[in-house]
Amino acid sequence: MRSAGFASGAIVALALAWNAIPAINAASAAEPSKAELDAARQALEKYKDPYVAVRDLYLSTVGCVHYTGEKIEGRMEYPKGAMGVHFVNLTVKGPPDPTKPNVLVYEPGADGKLTLVAVEWLVPMDAVKERPTVLGQPFQGPMEGHEPLIPKEFLHYDLHAWLFKDNPNGMFSPTNPDVKCDGYPFTLLEEPTKMVHPH
Repeated sequence: MRSAGFASGAIVALALAWNAIPAINAASAAEPSKAELDAARQALEKYKDPYVAVRDLYLSTVGCVHYTGEKIEGRMEYPKGAMGVHFVNLTVKGPPDPTKPNVLVYEPGADGKLTLVAVEWLVPMDAVKERPTVLGQPFQGPMEGHEPLIPKEFLHYDLHAWLFKDNPNGMFSPTNPDVKCDGYPFTLLEEPTKMVHPH
């Protein structure tokens, strides 16, 4: 599957790029203000057009990721629902910035159109000394990469924010039960990702 191979190579490159940046320090958790969320939405509004996202080097990993909600010991807990189609930008570096996520997440429609629903920040475990935060929220993880789109060797923290679609599970839940992959030709049912111990 060439698309998955490309995505794996892209994520490895992301890890190498991140390892070249200074360590990121975590801040204490706090709820983001409406102003912070509005600023992030405004900065990312242009990416409602996926062609603009690609032009700015957000590249699709093709698969529409979803989960059954199954709980497995030693693995991340993902409530039943979907994440969607991830577009990864390898040029976004530095500490997590609310207005510059390194991943955009789209929901495919029945007509094939992609709708921007969420953003995600990925931080390699080796790039930080402690759990990172953005918008006052601690990242999830650390965990292995999400196979088959991300090699399991890519140990990382991540955080989703459903800035463009309401999520009954909360804005920062990794999955959204209202996001669907039905009818999309590249739907991808993943198992929960294995957790790892920080250094």
